[in-house]
Amino acid sequence: MIPLDPESQRLAEDAARQANWKRWGPYLAERQWGTVREDYSPDGACWNYFTHDQSRSRAYRWGEDGLLGITDRECRLCFALALWNGRDPILKERIFGLTNPEGNHGEDVKEQYFYLDATPTSSYLKGLYKYPQAEFPYESLVAENSRRTRDDPEYEILDTGAFDESRYFDVLAEYAKAGPDDICIRLTLSNRGPRSATLHLLPTLWFRNTWSWGCLHEGCWAKPWIVRDDDASNSALIAHHATLDDFRIDFETLGANPPELLFTDNETNLVRLYGAADNGRHTKDAFHDYLVGKHGEAVSLKPVGTKCAAVYRLELPAGGEQVVRMRLCRADQARADPLGNRFDRTFATRIAESNQFYNERTPDALTDDEKRIMRQAYAGLLWSRQFYEYIIPPWLEGDPAMPPPPPERKHGRNSDWPHLFNRDIISMPDKWEYPWYAAWDLAFHMIPLARVDGESAKQQLILLLREWYMHPSGQLPAYEFALDDVNPPVHAWAVFRVYKMTGQRGQRDRLFLARCFQKLLINFTWWVNRKDPTGRHIFAGGFLGLDNIGVFDRSKSLGDGRSLAQADGTAWMAFFCTTMLAMALELAEEDPSYEDVASKFFEHFVAIVDAMNDLGGCGLWDENDGFYYDQLLTDDHSTALKLRSIVGLIPLLAVEVLESRVIDRLGGFSKRMHWFLENRPDLARHIAFHRADSSGGNGAAHAAGRYLLAVPSRERLERVLRHMLDESQFLSPYGLRSLSRHYEQHPFEFTLDGQTHRVKYVPAESETTMFGGNSNWRGPVWFPLNFLLTEALERYHHFYGDDFKIECPTGSGHRLTLAQISHELAARQTRLFTQAPNGRRPCHGDDPRFATDPHWRNLLLFHEYFDPETGRGCGASHQTGWTALVIRDLEFVGHQRSTGSTSDQVVQTQQTIAQVHHRQPPAPQEH
Repeated sequence: MIPLDPESQRLAEDAARQANWKRWGPYLAERQWGTVREDYSPDGACWNYFTHDQSRSRAYRWGEDGLLGITDRECRLCFALALWNGRDPILKERIFGLTNPEGNHGEDVKEQYFYLDATPTSSYLKGLYKYPQAEFPYESLVAENSRRTRDDPEYEILDTGAFDESRYFDVLAEYAKAGPDDICIRLTLSNRGPRSATLHLLPTLWFRNTWSWGCLHEGCWAKPWIVRDDDASNSALIAHHATLDDFRIDFETLGANPPELLFTDNETNLVRLYGAADNGRHTKDAFHDYLVGKHGEAVSLKPVGTKCAAVYRLELPAGGEQVVRMRLCRADQARADPLGNRFDRTFATRIAESNQFYNERTPDALTDDEKRIMRQAYAGLLWSRQFYEYIIPPWLEGDPAMPPPPPERKHGRNSDWPHLFNRDIISMPDKWEYPWYAAWDLAFHMIPLARVDGESAKQQLILLLREWYMHPSGQLPAYEFALDDVNPPVHAWAVFRVYKMTGQRGQRDRLFLARCFQKLLINFTWWVNRKDPTGRHIFAGGFLGLDNIGVFDRSKSLGDGRSLAQADGTAWMAFFCTTMLAMALELAEEDPSYEDVASKFFEHFVAIVDAMNDLGGCGLWDENDGFYYDQLLTDDHSTALKLRSIVGLIPLLAVEVLESRVIDRLGGFSKRMHWFLENRPDLARHIAFHRADSSGGNGAAHAAGRYLLAVPSRERLERVLRHMLDESQFLSPYGLRSLSRHYEQHPFEFTLDGQTHRVKYVPAESETTMFGGNSNWRGPVWFPLNFLLTEALERYHHFYGDDFKIECPTGSGHRLTLAQISHELAARQTRLFTQAPNGRRPCHGDDPRFATDPHWRNLLLFHEYFDPETGRGCGASHQTGWTALVIRDLEFVGHQRSTGSTSDQVVQTQQTIAQVHHRQPPAPQEH
């Protein structure tokens, strides 16, 4: 057996419960204020109920946030940074951004911070925050974005001049574990400006407030304490908690004087917020009052509290830097010399181990720049794990020691989910803009995560299926703003992908697959019972995660007996069917009882395909256009909503190839399938079959024959692909647009009840307020659906072989196989991040800092979506959840290079696309 590298060994020890390596991690949110969990208002106005201005003074009920911090997996004891440049009106304790009403495109983080490295066990973490030396432009960011409209670009902190002439501090935070409960902390503070500058650094240790509420459920503990360790040779604190070992933190002494230690309590400032008496309490915001306001009485005179900090006043010369070290460890493991030589050796060892771990998982054929992209994508994915607590009954009813919430809450948001009890570390889309899980986001996160931590990926997928998450009806919770909203049913796909990725055939985790399959059966039944209103296998579903993609809000009632037949909703269910079929066939190889349910999914899939293609004559297919559309249904007729969007490409995802040699080993399923094919020719015509003599060039691979289950026939697939690969419609230099570019000059219009609804191609930020307006599906490139389409093309190629070629781009005369097109799409998406010869990365837009400045040029942001014309990142700037799928795209690219299997056309495109943003795509053509 090949020995495991050190990080893999730690993962194995943690999975076997031999060592608790994941007890500590970057599990702090970047934003707890403004969340639904902290909202106790009558109208659900969470952004106004708990504001950024209140966050420094008001204790959180359900979590904590901090700047580049860490906490334990139950968020009891927290560590993070606080900074002060001597000019700001408050300490910099947390990341600032605009609320949804304040931003001209919805909520919007307004800081510059980057996740640079992370291992799955958090044995090594590295993050960077850039802090202006001038007063932080809080007011101008709010005022200018308020002035701007949805037609204007967002006003970013880089636009304010706060970083001009490099007048800022780089704050580099690194963590290296010497053991599961022994964390070395190294902070490197650099003055990038032309003159000396003063920086106050306050590394802060505090306990989450779990004692003020009078609650009795799990996670409500008695008040802990942090006390100065007077016996220590360093400046040190001891932290005591009823359910956590005693922990100690040592702070380095710089020069002759040790840092000043400040103490207060993590309690709400009643005087500042409500004008109430404080009874002499020391409060959460005491360090602001002490340092910024010069109020010495704000902090506790006694060296004890629940929130404590060491104060360093650093004079940094121009271009200078200062390293500050500290160590957090279990008190009974404390060393006599905690910051001695072993401290630096721990960092050197963990950095080397991180390099080894990722080098073994990165294709050699990638360039150094592409490897850097992969590494930072993994870092963002792993930094975005967060402690998440949301327990519905006490949230609705209030806590015994608190005033009762307004009665409207009991019938408002999420009141139909009284079983929900969430207290876990969960993969978040973005810890500032989306600091809550979203069901379909999480499914995509698990694909790159499985490459580095398969056990964690499996546990995350199981978690959302557990009875304290899944509704008794079988629905998965969507996201905290509306748990009962509907995300696309991609959970089964993620389960099966992770199952196959985390083990070789014959050694895979069948227990994991079977556990998930049983719960997914319940979820599938919920979809059938709730989202097939006519019982004819044509599904609705609502917005399905695509926000403003529709002509109107697809989650709202259309009135007058109208309903919407959704091409994407129906296709998602076909996709769900094929995945459940594949899972059932896998399980049936060892347990024949799964053969019956496999037959059920086979026949259900065929019924959906038949409805989608033929119900009422043509189903959701438009023969003239060669495309799938939503339809508006009334009692006596249907009207196609001929908006050519990614909704009409989603039917391509539902494709599965069945091998005869596998089917023939399953007697019950084989018998039923062949009976169905022989006795239901009206439905069997939707199943294609290849024999060896019609293999399309794959020869012996087809010796036993293959069956293709897909929504479109071959002819319809070709027609849809011609639209998809048309540069004047969907195909952009950086992937597939979510809406045809045709609508840039020819907006789509549809009149209903005298009101005209208009959809225009908008390549960047949204022009509408639909679903908050912070996301836009009317043009941009989105990674999740691009990724699913590249995968689907691989499956089609597996069946049709090399003889199936189609023009790519449409009209170019270059004919590629479907596998080559899949690789071409993956390559286009990687070019969002790779550097052009001039240093520019399309994802960063036109800011020259990211192209030329050595302190910026290798820093990457992984946005929520991207402008298909320029490549500029839009939306949430740290959505290294599903945008981390670029890791898989880079693996495709590396594999193609190493095998030399990339076609000449794909190579040519990959070589030229780095400059493609300098030219305009072909003009849109008339439909």
